[in-house]
Amino acid sequence: MADYSTNNGLVGSGQAATSTYKSVLSVLGGATLPRRTKLYDVMFGTIGTPADQTYEFDISRQTAAGTGSATTPVPLDPADAASVATSMSNYTAEGTITATSSVFYLGINQRASYRWVAAPGSELVTPATTAAGLALRMRSVSGGTATTTGAFLFQEQ
Repeated sequence: MADYSTNNGLVGSGQAATSTYKSVLSVLGGATLPRRTKLYDVMFGTIGTPADQTYEFDISRQTAAGTGSATTPVPLDPADAASVATSMSNYTAEGTITATSSVFYLGINQRASYRWVAAPGSELVTPATTAAGLALRMRSVSGGTATTTGAFLFQEQ
């Protein structure tokens, strides 16, 4: 079991906020020999000039990739093999999100970053299925236009 990190900063910039959900980051089953992933640490926030704006963040199940920037997961232990799972960030066209599949939801103020760490045994788990995974999505509630960032730590099994 190897641990990996992925974030939308690996492609150079964050995701611009809109009033509808936009995927910031996802981890998806690889095309060959997909494995289950266990998401155990999620970090997210905004960059730019601080303001009193509100945003909603959500992690939902995804069953097909959309259009975004390919983000290569980085092994936390350099002796581990490359991740079989794939990652995408800063989507320009949303993937297929399963209806009512939100496994995490939090409203935030732009002035703070947030971190969620799973209690042991409470990780968010994906099936070992090609292109099935989890997407971190966000939307602006108060009309803010900040750029959002997201990072995942996950384990492949």
